[in-house]
Parts: sequence; structure tokens; C-alpha cells
Amino acid sequence: MDKEAVLAHIRMSKGMSTLLGGELPVSVIHNNKYISPLTSEAQVTDRNVEENLCSLDHAVHTALSGEIKNVMLVGPEGSGKTTALEKLVVDWAKGDHLQNFSYVFHFRIRELNSLNGALSLETLMLLHHGLIPPEAMPLVMQKPECVLFVFDDLDHCKQSVDPSVHTLCSDPNQAASLSCVVASLLHGSLLKGAAFVVTARSTACVKSLTGTQVEVLGFRKPQREAYFNGFFPDPAVANKALIHMERTLGFYNICTSPRFCWTVCSIYKSLMDAGTKLPETLSQLYVDILVHLIQMLSLNEAFNRDLVLALGKMASHCFLDQHSSCTKEEIGSFGFQQFLTSLSVFLQVDGDQSERCVFSFHSQMMQEFLLAVSFFLDKSTPEGVEKMLEKHKGHAEFVDVFLSALSEPVQRRPLEILLGELNLGRIADFKRWFKSTSETAMKGHYKEKHFHCYHLLQQAQNESLVREIINPSARIGISYGALSHKDSVALNYVFSLLGEIEQLNLYNSNNFSEEKAEALLPTMSLSHKIILSSSSLSTGAVLHLASALRRGFTKELDLYHTYLGDEKLKILCTGLRESKVLDINLRVCKLTEASCDELVSVLTSGASQLCVLHMSSNEIGDQGLIKLCKALHSPHCKLQELNLRDTKLTAQSMEALSAALCSGQSELRKVDLTQNVIGNSGMEALCKSLKHPLCKLQSLTVFDNELTGDCCPHLMDALMSEHCSLSELDLSVNELGQKGALLLCQALTRPGSPIETLRMNRCELTQPVFKELGSLLKSGTSKLKSLSVGLSDVGDQGVKYLWDAIAHPNCLLEELDVEMTQLTDAGVDDLCAAIRASKTLKSLELRNNLMTDAAVPALVQVMQDSETMLEMNLKYNDFSEDVFELLEECDRIRY
Repeated sequence: MDKEAVLAHIRMSKGMSTLLGGELPVSVIHNNKYISPLTSEAQVTDRNVEENLCSLDHAVHTALSGEIKNVMLVGPEGSGKTTALEKLVVDWAKGDHLQNFSYVFHFRIRELNSLNGALSLETLMLLHHGLIPPEAMPLVMQKPECVLFVFDDLDHCKQSVDPSVHTLCSDPNQAASLSCVVASLLHGSLLKGAAFVVTARSTACVKSLTGTQVEVLGFRKPQREAYFNGFFPDPAVANKALIHMERTLGFYNICTSPRFCWTVCSIYKSLMDAGTKLPETLSQLYVDILVHLIQMLSLNEAFNRDLVLALGKMASHCFLDQHSSCTKEEIGSFGFQQFLTSLSVFLQVDGDQSERCVFSFHSQMMQEFLLAVSFFLDKSTPEGVEKMLEKHKGHAEFVDVFLSALSEPVQRRPLEILLGELNLGRIADFKRWFKSTSETAMKGHYKEKHFHCYHLLQQAQNESLVREIINPSARIGISYGALSHKDSVALNYVFSLLGEIEQLNLYNSNNFSEEKAEALLPTMSLSHKIILSSSSLSTGAVLHLASALRRGFTKELDLYHTYLGDEKLKILCTGLRESKVLDINLRVCKLTEASCDELVSVLTSGASQLCVLHMSSNEIGDQGLIKLCKALHSPHCKLQELNLRDTKLTAQSMEALSAALCSGQSELRKVDLTQNVIGNSGMEALCKSLKHPLCKLQSLTVFDNELTGDCCPHLMDALMSEHCSLSELDLSVNELGQKGALLLCQALTRPGSPIETLRMNRCELTQPVFKELGSLLKSGTSKLKSLSVGLSDVGDQGVKYLWDAIAHPNCLLEELDVEMTQLTDAGVDDLCAAIRASKTLKSLELRNNLMTDAAVPALVQVMQDSETMLEMNLKYNDFSEDVFELLEECDRIRY
């Protein structure tokens, strides 16, 4: 094969480049401006990890050197597939790559579509390019392993290449449809052993093919920077254009398209040269593009109008019939007769200018924009907006977005200067539809509908419309996690106009990138509460979050289960030191002792307002807590609540905590030490602080801390102290036993004891302990309002002491938890009598007991009669479905 002839064929200019078509591949390659798009191969699991990505050229060369030399490139329009294929062929023809192939045949499916009738593979190879003499054909057929076929735009095949659609042919001289010949090649029926590279916009088009599937990602940020720097000679101008495109247009995913980058650079240059303002939205960009294209033709208003109406008809036809292209005969029905010489400005023309050429839109986005413009331009039919949108649903994704922008006078004005006034009736109809559907969507809980509303509002750029639609009835507190960059921009536009907002819920944002965080920076600054729990934050995103905290109104920050790590927390703390944050949740964030140094600097900064710190399930250890305790000695530290559940603490750090609580500087009111092995010695250290006059602690949770009854004398001593200020004590899941628990009951008899909440679930309690608790509740000195003694094997007799107490006028109890205490139907009369007699009881936890259907009528009746009881939980008792209907009669019973 004559490689010089191949190069000459590639270098032949095909069509003309427009703002929508992008720069021609031949120009990109010839002028050394080629930048290989990034790719992510199918087997890569984490597509967000930059190091897993490689250039498209490298991916193709690697795949073609494998055992199965078949490659399918899949990516959206404009992602660089066509240019990459032409570069592949040029490199082969120049001898740079793929020299194991003697013959390379490069076909564009769009051009082949202009060929009518049946043809054979041999005819296709001989006639279409004319790059191989007939006498060489037998040699080609004898050595298929030396042949590479390159097919661009497989989506444009008139039929699927799935083998089930065709009767595949095996004879190179057999005439068949183009789709059948291509399918036979790709499935190995024709020229078995030959390699191929194909491109398609969707995986559905290549799902029947065997080989390496490569996802074409287009341009990532470094490649975009290189492209813009190559387009604009002035680096400052290049940077301004790039930042404006990424931050302002709001469709970050489109910015990965090399074609879109070329279009943006071209229109920006035109606008900058004219001293005109750059577009604020995607819709405004397409208004500028359409104005530019129309002005190129220098037609009058009537001709401009007819041309756009014809383009709109073609756009609708292609969407509804799911055709990507139209023949010359078809476009005649749309009203293009007088514009045939001008069509290459708007459409891609493949084939010669005879009746066999085909026409298609360069860009689906522009196809949708033209559909929107022509709908508002058309005054000939009474079709309503709802009917039009329903008709194109599933085909045109952005048409209502463009309609939203065009419904605003300021945004449509540049087009009306060239096209005349749009159809004001249709615009009013759209506005009615938009307001109605948006208000309905914003009252619902579907975030996709919320985001769509935000996109429409952002494109409209109408502040009063935002305030009208996002009114107090809108549910903007729902989770907006896993949002895209374009969602971030739209959400930020809307929320920034609303001013301070109560809550920004970004729960489960799997890839909260620097770009998304940057787009949301103003909104984060305006949010009183930011929820990012179960999210994945990049380092850049944390930088922007820190900036938002430093200058914003945020009082509560939830980063639960974000696996933040020490380094990212260090960045976050630069913002926390000067923030208004009162409450931060850092549970399950992979923090270690090193993070505690940063948190100490925040707590002692003097500017920090932090008073609630959740550190659960982080391996800070004793040394980490000892560091935090240093902050508690500072007069600047405002910390009132410290949650240290499962943080690998032992008795070693309890002395430091106790000393801090007694320092006179500590403002700590609540400490949670759940699931730390502090043991009796650690508890003994804490008891020293509980009876200290300077200790302000009001709530202590030592749930599952490996305590035994041996610590109870020390705890009793502390609780008996007149200086003890504890009102809430949780000792659950510790083996206190009867002896230890009785000591605690004795301590609570002290007149003036402040304890109002006591939890001793699964503490080895016995009937004598329940008896003592009953006496305590009736004593008239106890302030207990909430008591939890579940998972105690005391039966009806043991719990009866509590029922008797509840019925006593001195008892102040409002909540009682007796889950899994072996209650049976025999104790139901006492239970009901207690509820009837009590003036304070509001909640009963009766889960996991042994009551049966026989108990249900009495329990339902007493709940219906009670004026004070708010809830009774009967889940997991021995009830059958026969009583479910009766239980449903009382909505205060859970079962």
C-alpha cells in the first residue's frame, strides 16, 4: 500500500470548520496542535484516579499489539475520537507506529452512507479510496493479519452491526449492504484475522463486538490548559478564558470535549476582540454562536428566520425518527431549497454535492438549541410547550434548559435583532409551565427534579424568578449528594441568591472534587449547617471548604465517615481556627494522634467558637486525648461536649482528663467514652473530678468500658458529693452486678442528687436492685426522669417494683426502658395500672419481651385512655398477625 497516497488522502480538506464542527483533524495534525485525549480502559475500577489514566494513543497502540487486535473507542461527540483515528493512520503512514500492519484502510461511516445499493468488500477497498491497485488485492486477502480496518462513527451505520440482524457474508466478492459488509468484517466472517479500530458514541453500538473497549474521556484539566495556551498567544488571556469556561458555563463535563474547547476558544476570541462581555451561561454561549453563524451569511431578517425554522424542523425530525443524518431529498421538505449553498455553516455535509450527499448536525447540543429557538420563533402552529416537550422527551435533554433562557427578554434580544420578535404567546405558555412544574418539584423529595429546576433557573438568570419558585414551601433540606459539577454550579447560583440558608446537605457525595467545591464555595459560606457525611473529599475540596468556613456563617459541620485523614484535617483546621463553627462531627475520619495537635491549635486559638467535638471511631489513643486535654486548660477553649467513643483509650489518659475537668478552665459539660477499655482504674480517676468543686461535667457515658462492681464504691463516693453536678449517667454494658448497683442506688438517695437520667442496660441487675430502684423512685428525693434497665433477667416480679413506683405520686419518671426483661402477659395488669396512675410517664420501651396476643387488647385500651403517654414500643414480642389490625388502632404504639 502506497503510504504517501494514504497521507495525501488524509490531508485532503473535508468540509469547512465552523464554530460547531471544531477544527478539522487534518489542520490539528498538520499544525502540530494534536493533544491526545485521556482514556480509561474498561478494566480500570476507579476512574477518578488520575494515575490509572493514559493517553488515547497509548491505549490504542497497546490494544493493537495484544492477542486480539480489535479496539472499540467509546466516547461522547467531540471527545477527540475522529482526530485520534486520523492521527493513528498518519503515524502508520509516516512509519512511526503499527508497522506490523502492511495495509490500513480508513473509512468514515458518514461518507459511506452516501453510497447506495449493494457492494462487496473488495469493491469497497478498491474504489472508495483508490489507494491499492487491483493486482495487489489477492495478496491483501491472503494475509489478513497484516490488515487494519479503521471505521469512524459506527453509530451512523444505517443498520446495527449485531450479527443477529444480518446474514453475514464470507466471500470478499459477495455484494451486500454496507451495514452487512461492515458487520461481517467486525465479526470475523470476512477476512478473518484482520484487525479493526472502531469509534462509537455509546457502548450499545459495540456491545456485540469482541476486543478491547476503551472509554474516551476527552481533555482533563492539564490538557485543557495546554490547549487554551496553544490557542491564545497571551497566557493571561488563555487563563482567563479557561477559568471562565470551567467556572461560569456550569457544564464541566462538556468542557472535557476537545471540540467544545475549540468552539469556546473561537467564540471567546471573537467576543474579546470586539470588547463584548463573555457569556454567563451555556445558553448565552449558544446564543452568541448562533448570532455569529447567522452574521456570517449576511442574510436579511426574513431569510434568517426561514433558515432557523428549517433547521428546527430538521432537528425535530432527527430526534423523533432517531436519525443522525438526512438525505438531500429529506432536507428539501424542511424548507432548505434556497439555502443549500449555506448549509455547511450549520451542518456537516458528507459525500459530494450530488443527490447522494447526507447532512447532519455537528453537535447534538446545537441541534437542541436550534429546536428551542425555532419553537419560540414559529408562529404557524398552536402547539403548546407541554406537548412539544413530551414529544421530544428522551431524545432532547437540554431543550427545556434552552427554552428557559430564551424566555427571558435580555437573553433572547441578540437573536431577535437578527430574526425578529419571537412568539410571545409560546413564551408565556412556557413560563406558566415552568412555574407550575418547578413549584411541584420543589415540594417533593426527588433531588433529580430539584436539580433540573435549578438548571432551568440558572439558565434563565432571573433573580426574582428564583425567589418566587424557591419559596418557604420548597424542601431544600434534602440530600444533594453525588452531584455533578454542572449541578454544583446551578445549585450555587440559586442558593447564593437566597442569602443565608439553614442547611446544605451533600450527604454521600462520592467524588466531592476541587472543581465542585470551588463552584459551591459561596453557598457553603452562606450555610449554617454543612452535611458531607459518607462523602469522599479531595484535597482541593477541603481547601475550599476551609475557605468557606473561615469567611462564612457555618455553625455545624458534619464530616462523619469521610475518611478525611490527618493531612486533610490539617488543611481544614486553617479555616476552623477563624470560623463560627460550634459543632463538628469527625467520627470515622481515619484520624490519629497527629490530628489532635491541629485540633488543640483550633480550640486554643481565641477566635474559634467550637464547643462540640465528635471524635468517635478514630485511633487517637491515649496520647491524642492527653494532647486534647491540654486545650481544656486554656481560657480560650470553649469546648462543652466531647465524644470519644471507640478511640482506643485506656486508663492511662483518664488522669489527664480528670485533671483537665478539675482545672477551673474546662467548660466540658458532656463526655462520651463508649467502648474504650478504661477499666476500674480509669473510672476511679474520673471519680476524683466528679466530686471536685470546679468540675462542671453534667453528662458522662461509660458504656461498655469493662467496668465491674469494684468501681462502684468510688462512683458512689463521687455521686454522694455535694459538688457532683452529673444529671446524666450511662453505665450500660458493664458487669456492675447486684452489689455494685445497690451501692449506686444508695448514692442516689442523697437529698439534692442531680441525676435525672440513669442508664444501666445489661449491667447484671437483679430483682433486689429493681426493688431498690422502686424505693428510690417513690422516695420523694429522686429527680430521675429517665431510667433504662433493659437486658436484665428479672421477669414480671422484678419489674413489678417499677410498676408500683410509677403509680406512686412521688415518682417523676417520664421514660422507662425495660427491654428484654422477660415480661409476660402475667404482668400486663400491673403495667396498665401504673400507666393509669402515673401523671408523668410518657414513653415505655417494651421490646423483646414475652407478651402474646392476649396482652394486646389491654395495652391498646390503656394507651387510648392515657392523656400523658406518647409512645409504647412493643416490637419483637410474641404477637401474631391476628392482632396487627388492633394495634394499628393506636398510632402511639410501635410494633
